[in-house]
Amino acid sequence: MIRPAMTMWRDRSLQLIALVQVIDEEKRDEVIEQIDKILNERDLLQSQIVQPFTAEEDEFGEELIRLEKDVQTSLERFTHTIRTDISQSQAKKENMNSYVNPYGKMSQDGAYFDSKH
Repeated sequence: MIRPAMTMWRDRSLQLIALVQVIDEEKRDEVIEQIDKILNERDLLQSQIVQPFTAEEDEFGEELIRLEKDVQTSLERFTHTIRTDISQSQAKKENMNSYVNPYGKMSQDGAYFDSKH
């Protein structure tokens, strides 16, 4: 018999993989909160998954290890998407500022050099 903590871990892992597939930027904050909640639940479950394991639990554990790699990959991809969106947003903001104040990045040291003399 497989421990309930192990099956709950698998269920939470599958939920994480499904959550990070949500691309809608308007729901991103909500998705991040749900991810954080699930990760906290998994942390609590981890203390309940200790040796000794039965043969059935060993096999199930191998499945969990494979699933964990998918979770890590999905979370990394999700994080990368967020970072990309943030950097694009900052670039747009800087570009907009250059239109609003085109001389803002020029140094204003007050020196003027006449090239004719």
